Amino acid sequence: MSRIVSYIARAAWPFCLVYGLYIVLHGHLTPGGGFQGGAVMATGAALMMVSGAWGAAGREGHFRRAEGLESLGLIGFIAVAFGGLLFGAAFFQNWLANTGTSFFGLAVVPGPNGGVMRTAGTLPLMNLAVGIEVFGGISVILCALQRTFHHADGDEDGDDIPDVADGEARPGGGKPVEQVIAAIRGEEAGDDD
Repeated sequence: MSRIVSYIARAAWPFCLVYGLYIVLHGHLTPGGGFQGGAVMATGAALMMVSGAWGAAGREGHFRRAEGLESLGLIGFIAVAFGGLLFGAAFFQNWLANTGTSFFGLAVVPGPNGGVMRTAGTLPLMNLAVGIEVFGGISVILCALQRTFHHADGDEDGDDIPDVADGEARPGGGKPVEQVIAAIRGEEAGDDD
């Protein structure tokens, strides 16, 4: 990709993260939640990978960070679920709701919520954990796909930029498309019968 695309991707990346986090944190009040917000954040990661702004995103560093995020989200979700048992409630019970604490524990008023974020108890925490897990999980998938295509394309210089003009990153492991199609048909490349 060009440098312009890379710069635009770098500029859009923080907005994808903030908007995804907004969707995650407001999931108990508006349509959205952990899965939708995590997918929006992962869209920003996909934009960075496709534009080449992260360089070789399929490398171990990016892959390990994405796996770490996925694990952190799962551990956070399980911790919130077991939190009910720690506070004398049932497993997965909303143990923060109506406790009077300032952190998501305000009493829920019957009827429509006017946008008060601190009335949901553990729901925002669960949404946050799911959002982190989905962001990490989709990023792991994207890194694995990019790593697969990186190796299949024979990109030896490690820049993950297809150099088709040089014959470096062609479909079929560096072979021109015509040779791949001819091999599938069982013909010799270059035969124009």
